[in-house]
Amino acid sequence: MKNKRILIVEDEENIADILEDNLIAEGYKVIVARNGRDGLEQWQKNDLDLVVLDVMLPLINGFDICKTMRDNHDQTPVLFLSALGQPNDRVKGLSLGGDDYLAKPFHLPEFLLRVEKLAKRQTWQQNSEEDKFSFADFVIDFKSWTIKTKDGSKISLSEREIGILRLLVKRKDEVVSRDEILDYVWGNDAFPSSRTVDNFVLKLRKIFEPNRSKPIYFHNIWGVGYKFTPGEK
Repeated sequence: MKNKRILIVEDEENIADILEDNLIAEGYKVIVARNGRDGLEQWQKNDLDLVVLDVMLPLINGFDICKTMRDNHDQTPVLFLSALGQPNDRVKGLSLGGDDYLAKPFHLPEFLLRVEKLAKRQTWQQNSEEDKFSFADFVIDFKSWTIKTKDGSKISLSEREIGILRLLVKRKDEVVSRDEILDYVWGNDAFPSSRTVDNFVLKLRKIFEPNRSKPIYFHNIWGVGYKFTPGEK
């Protein structure tokens, strides 16, 4: 995780100092903003790998900052860190595009572990040989997590969907096992069952396949995994 750049937007000075000191000790480069307006300015000026956002900030709140990022197609991971810890607060933060939500008071080792996982996730998001991939009547944009269709409309994808697509495109015309997909997309997170992968591929088929019962792009290799064949008609 060396040289990963993290923006902390936190108005409580003692908390910001603790987070900054510990993240620097872990090898991260850290930028600190004390209010929401400064946080937005730092986001615009810097190439970031992770944003740690308080919610109740002066001038501009954390929810609005996250919304602004996502409205501008910036998929940099966001970790909310807030005293607002009720389920509806968490749901709001995640629905606005947040990747994780940790309520205050928090356990520092847990915070550092969540940061590590989100930073790793950003790494595989960036490790693509190309930002866009075209096949049939579709254009996949890996930076904005969208698909452009023949009629010009756009379909937004979830993080897991774009991750699976990225791997299958990278390994096109090859058989990719479910275990490889789990390792690439879920990383060190608690693994779901292989059935979860099947459900995600089913969602992709609904988008791309003319006939889901007779797929021509996303093939199920029985007992192993999947093969993506963009050249088949």
